[in-house]
Amino acid sequence: MKELNRTTRDEPDYDVLMNYRLDILRQHGLGLNEIQEVIATLKPLDGALDFVNWLRERFQVVILSDTFYDFASPFMKQLGYPTLLCHKLEADDKGMLVNYHLRQANPKRQAIVGFKSMYYRTIAAGDSYNDTTMLAEADAGILFHAPQNVIDEFPQFPAVQSFADLKQEFLRASNRPLEL
Repeated sequence: MKELNRTTRDEPDYDVLMNYRLDILRQHGLGLNEIQEVIATLKPLDGALDFVNWLRERFQVVILSDTFYDFASPFMKQLGYPTLLCHKLEADDKGMLVNYHLRQANPKRQAIVGFKSMYYRTIAAGDSYNDTTMLAEADAGILFHAPQNVIDEFPQFPAVQSFADLKQEFLRASNRPLEL
């Protein structure tokens, strides 16, 4: 369904996007079960598991996402269950989605604030408008596989397209020697 292709890469206001999505789902009579059936067929990007494993060997890994636990579970299993902080959905007794609940306002940025308050050095990567406050708050922010509109609007962040380049940006940001 083409209407659901709209993401945070296109719409900077998460509330506008989610209310749009909930309306589309209602119009088409689609609920949590139908969405989970489709999600179960998806796979992470090629190279994602290798990257997450590489990252785990060198850093503590937390995935900050604007997805929902109900959606992310199949991906987290495929990635070896890294720590995930995301949101919750609310469904009625028929499984129709009626609302969504954010952990808090600006959750990705606030998570970085929390990690920094515990004196963690933070390196963040993201691809969308909803990632930019997190990237700005982190000690180092990296755009990964971002669309050109986001790269153009946020030139202060290095932008990379491959996992190999993302690894190098993480190493550079951590002041560790670059690997071959």
